[in-house]
Amino acid sequence: MKSLDLHIDTAQRRTVDLTDQIRGFCRDQQDGLLNVFVAHATAGVALIETGSGSEQDLEDILNDLLPRDRVYMHRHGSVGHGADHVLPAIVSPSVTIPVDGGIPALGQWQSVVLIDLNVDNPRRKVRLTFLGG
Repeated sequence: MKSLDLHIDTAQRRTVDLTDQIRGFCRDQQDGLLNVFVAHATAGVALIETGSGSEQDLEDILNDLLPRDRVYMHRHGSVGHGADHVLPAIVSPSVTIPVDGGIPALGQWQSVVLIDLNVDNPRRKVRLTFLGG
């Protein structure tokens, strides 16, 4: 088992593409599985097409599903912060990707992104863990 922690700042971007860092991490591996996990209660990891507007579409849809102006039981932090704590129930905090000969087996248009709508804490840790030969 091999792991690497990525430290990501989401202050300027709510959706951060991790695909190049993941490819670099997998390069020295063989066949196995890569788990990508964000260890935070207010962020998630998704597989989407990037560069075509899908990042903004994802953010917009999540903001529609989890409006900031709704009254949440979870009330500490900025207005609407309760929505941030519901996000991981919709966008999983982890994803597992097959790795073939050191190459993540992503589809042609798939990228791995970190999604973080929480403005209270822009510092995120994403753990990459490789299991296999």
